[in-house]
Amino acid sequence: MSSRREAILGALFQALDNALDANVRRNEVLPEKVPAAGLVILRDGDPGEPDVTLNPRTEFYAHRVEIEVYVPRDPTGGGEAALDTLLGSIGAALRINPSLGGLAENLTPSAPETGALAIEGAAPVLTARLVVTVEYLVSDPLSD
Repeated sequence: MSSRREAILGALFQALDNALDANVRRNEVLPEKVPAAGLVILRDGDPGEPDVTLNPRTEFYAHRVEIEVYVPRDPTGGGEAALDTLLGSIGAALRINPSLGGLAENLTPSAPETGALAIEGAAPVLTARLVVTVEYLVSDPLSD
């Protein structure tokens, strides 16, 4: 049986993978070539320090999961519209089920940080990074 944290990360991965045309990976290194439809990498992130209540002992986490988004820059120097469309699709996927089937209390995405990345020997790509705060409760952070 997996922990609540792992179940949440798995459900978040599945939600993105099912909703997006882009390739979705988890904790993957950036490949040399980004697919034309884009690439989304889910990073497990940081659960942070929990707020603890007693009787019964419950830990409340605001886990900061990172999502990295990559789209190839088109030959004319554009690609911003494709990046924006993919970010909009991620937002829509997160809104479909913000409790991830009852595993989480809520999902709150941040605004994306965008930029460009030059990869040696490959075409440049446009990037975005956003943080999704996943709020959840557990009685045991290692098994619940």
